[in-house]
Formats: sequence, structure tokens, C-alpha cells
Amino acid sequence: MSGVLTRQALAAAIDQTLLSPTAGFAEGAAWIERNARLGFATLCVAPFLVPLAAQRLAGSGTKVCSVAAFPLGYSTTESKAEEATRLVELGCDEVDVVVNVGAVIEGEREFVIDDLAAVVAAVDKTSLGKGLVKVIIETGRLDEMQIRVACECALEAGAAFVKTSTGFGPRGASVEDVVLMRRVVGERMRIKAAGGIRDLAAARAMLDAGADRLGTSAGAAILGELVSRD
Repeated sequence: MSGVLTRQALAAAIDQTLLSPTAGFAEGAAWIERNARLGFATLCVAPFLVPLAAQRLAGSGTKVCSVAAFPLGYSTTESKAEEATRLVELGCDEVDVVVNVGAVIEGEREFVIDDLAAVVAAVDKTSLGKGLVKVIIETGRLDEMQIRVACECALEAGAAFVKTSTGFGPRGASVEDVVLMRRVVGERMRIKAAGGIRDLAAARAMLDAGADRLGTSAGAAILGELVSRD
């Protein structure tokens, strides 16, 4: 991201995320309330919190994001598409779906493309073209060539973004991941860096490397750090 990084621009590049398996309705509601007016691109919540987030974020300008086949990605194609459809019906604007990592590793390119394309089609149909899909490729489980293949499959499937990590894998995002992903997809897709982005320095590094969006549970703290330095 070139030029001066303003608070507004940084917030608009963040998917503020609550995917903790221990967060229930009460914690989710309080978290949504705290973050609803901070200008984030989305609040990314667990599927069961989507209706609550959609209700609380109505009119705020912040969209609702959730996850499908999370965090392992090995659900059947049909269940991935069905889950994505239901998320959109409940009020989700953006769906982050996990790639079938094993299929990528084994070079099952056509399966991976078809698997992801089914999710893209489901979201497109249900949202009347207003929703989008981000494909989580879990870079920590892949080598460089496999990262290339995963990005190419996501691109061919029609996804809007390719995303580094679930945050539940062996590691989070790295600058090298983002640089490689940008080299593969060029300007044809957007890139979301997620996993381990907890401070302003890490956020800047990912944006400078070519990320368009950041997934983090520390978005409010990162914004506070930027404001305190201005």
C-alpha cells in the first residue's frame, strides 16, 4: 500500500475476526458491539453468529464475513456449497472457504477447481452477485509450487480473493507468502493475509508486500497503535 497509511484506509483493509471456539453468543454480541462502528471492511465471525452480526451491522457500512469448511477444508463439495448458501441466506456478505489441502498436495487440480467453483457459484446465486468468496489455501501446509497451484485453482474457480491462512494451521501469514501469491495472481485477484498479524508493523509489512485485506483478531489494537503514532 503506497502513500500515507491513514486510520480510515487501514480499518477498511481489515477483516476484524472472532473465530475462537470458546466464544459464545454473549461474548460475540459484546464483541460485535465494540467493533461495529470502527470502519472495518468486515467483521468475520463463526457461522452461528452471522444472524446476530447481520442485525447489529445493518447500516454501519461494515459487512459480515464468515467461514465455510473451516478450518480443515476437507468437507464434501456439496456440503461446502450448502454451507456457503446458508451463510449468505443468514446475512453473510463474504465467505472464506478452506481449500482441500490434501487435493492440492496430490496435484488434483481439476477436483480443487470444481470444489471451489461450486462454492463461488452458490454464493453468486444466493447473493445475486453481491457476495464474494475468499479461498484460504493454508500456506503453512504447502510448498512454493503447491501455493502456486492453489492460487491458480482459486483464480480459475472465480474466487475474488486468495487468503494465506486459517490461523489454526502450522503457522500464519508471511511476507514471502504474500509476495509469491501476488506474483501468481497479478491483479486478477485480491489477496488476504491472515494469521499472526497482531501489530501495526506486521500489518504494514503485509500491505506493502501486496495484501489487499488483513484478517486479524487484533484490528482495534492495530488501529489504536496507528493513532497513537500520528
